[in-house]
Amino acid sequence: MSRRVILDTDTAGDDAMAILLAASADAIDLEALTMVAGNVEFEREVENAKHALGVADATDVPVYEGARTPLVKDHDHADQVHGEGGLGGELHPVTGVDSAEGHGANAIVERVRESPGEISLVCIGPLTNVALALRLEPELNELVDEVFVMGGAVNTLGNDTPSAEFNFWVDPDAAKVVVDELDVTLVDWGLTLRDGTFDADVLEEIDAMDTDYAGFFTTIMERAREFAVEQYGEETTSQPDSLAVACALHPDLVTESGEYHVDVDEREGMTRGYSLVDELGVTDGEPNARVVESVDADRFETMFLDLLRHGDPERSL
Repeated sequence: MSRRVILDTDTAGDDAMAILLAASADAIDLEALTMVAGNVEFEREVENAKHALGVADATDVPVYEGARTPLVKDHDHADQVHGEGGLGGELHPVTGVDSAEGHGANAIVERVRESPGEISLVCIGPLTNVALALRLEPELNELVDEVFVMGGAVNTLGNDTPSAEFNFWVDPDAAKVVVDELDVTLVDWGLTLRDGTFDADVLEEIDAMDTDYAGFFTTIMERAREFAVEQYGEETTSQPDSLAVACALHPDLVTESGEYHVDVDEREGMTRGYSLVDELGVTDGEPNARVVESVDADRFETMFLDLLRHGDPERSL
């Protein structure tokens, strides 16, 4: 039986690939996208998401516009990473597709109320919509199936500041609420660096593919690949959002995880968005989150390449 999923996203390049993965997998029934402020200008995120659904031939999936700003703080976009507009810098889609009626947070609440215990959330952007959904429905944790969150930097340097991963930095107030009140499975930036990053050899293989999905990937990841060379001195691509979707798609992809107390620093300053994960149990906090510590990286790579080559991430599973 397929897993029913609402995908909460701030669609730039890696989010777009996660949308393709979710929409192409038989094991996922993609119920809706809910849009949240994050990577680029909000209107661009919305168009990017609709365009990705079009590429995936999944235009029947409704797109709900959600929070256009974080709960409390201002934030900067990440065009310097993803390219102007979020899809590599050259692609600026105007789909003409209408958004679904209603706010993204309301859509989350309404759908899980209609089908309690049957819908999972996969959150690959800042957690503003989910925090707002908790305000609307304090019993949200009892109504959802599972909650997968791409966010945080567990005992590793962040990708936005030395202290913080981008999604938690953008809206640390929301992240703090969500990890405190929901039973979250955390797919963090450190895991992505270890098990969700592809090297130059894999990128060369993708570049040689003559498929629509591979061509889409090459276009939308162009700036991110340049950024990796500038930052790290080597051509790589990290796919944190697809990794989170893959963990929801096939839970047995996860090879190691732990239950830990997780907290988020919501204060302004150098540690804004810092994710405290008490692996040693030295705080008084009770375990409140499942942290994915390793996945089968070879299997994830195979899933991703099968998506690009054949349009089927489950082909070799």
